[in-house]
Amino acid sequence: MNRLVSALVLAPALGALATGSVLAPAATAAAPDPSARPEAHGLMTPLSLAVTERGVVHVSQNFAGLLTRIGPGGKRKVVARAGRGGEVGAVSVRRGVVTYAVSRGNNESGLVRQVRRNGTDRALADLGRYERRSNPDGDVTYGFTDLRRKCEAKLPEYVGPARYDGVVETHPYATTSIGDTVYVADAGANAVLAINRKGVVSTVAVLPPAVAKVTGKVARANGLPACTVGSRYRFEAVPTDVEVGPGGDLYVTSLPGGPEDGSVGRLGSVLRVDRLSGDTTRVVRGLLSATGLAVARNGDLYVAELFGGRIVRVLAGASKPTTLRRVTMPGDLEIAGGRLWATTEVLVGTEPGQRPGGKVRSFPLP
Repeated sequence: MNRLVSALVLAPALGALATGSVLAPAATAAAPDPSARPEAHGLMTPLSLAVTERGVVHVSQNFAGLLTRIGPGGKRKVVARAGRGGEVGAVSVRRGVVTYAVSRGNNESGLVRQVRRNGTDRALADLGRYERRSNPDGDVTYGFTDLRRKCEAKLPEYVGPARYDGVVETHPYATTSIGDTVYVADAGANAVLAINRKGVVSTVAVLPPAVAKVTGKVARANGLPACTVGSRYRFEAVPTDVEVGPGGDLYVTSLPGGPEDGSVGRLGSVLRVDRLSGDTTRVVRGLLSATGLAVARNGDLYVAELFGGRIVRVLAGASKPTTLRRVTMPGDLEIAGGRLWATTEVLVGTEPGQRPGGKVRSFPLP
């Protein structure tokens, strides 16, 4: 996947969200929050979370390839394994059925699976097969679209082609359900997909590119030639979560397929998607590494900014995010039992010799 990269491309755990050099912003520890309630700790990259109203947690440990169930008393049970070389993610729960995804390879394979109430585990859909056949963003052009040939020739090699069309990739990163239909935020396909009860996959919407204007500051920070100043770069819009809103629309968090250190601006956003027509509206802008989303019954939005080190709140009908809590590396969010649940420290302990440091916490809703 070709992208304008410099200071950061997300850690390997995020798979299709990033490829290239990995220079993440230094994580700063958040101050202790007396209102936070610890629910679990010692998790390996807990990037996806689902919580029932009774407080039963299902959390992915992506790097470890595990889907872990944690009961209200803290008892843990591994309910699914990806096997060697696989990653588990995209966890959601509806009526006792747990939906998750197993990804393998270089964004080539993405299987959506379900664990039934009786414990049986079955495959629902092969998104890699669908991507190879359909490539939903294959007709979308990314990169620079307004550079002269002479300027294109001056671009650093790491930028890759000056422009390119969407390539064949899949990485199911989040799921949710309405009735018998499972909706998937596919971070490789840059699209929201639907899977019916028979496992048939279709495209709901392709997310519009995240566009950054190249200023002098951006050019210097990314090592770009002066001739790029004033141009625009169309980043892939990478969906990272999908949730159902009060009116039945889908809400999707998205980050750009490129620097997440702010060197090209805060290009993360929340989009509202009409699941019937596919019409897409950007309702929140200015987010940094938006990776997790929760939607309250009254329409308030809560977003985890992984490298922003905070959880933000956007009031129903508003578009401006405000800081709700400072936390270290939040990954995913859920609302259950009148509380806001979050995975935090999600990339802590990923280096060799380190102990997994991911946590699940809950906070009172405002």
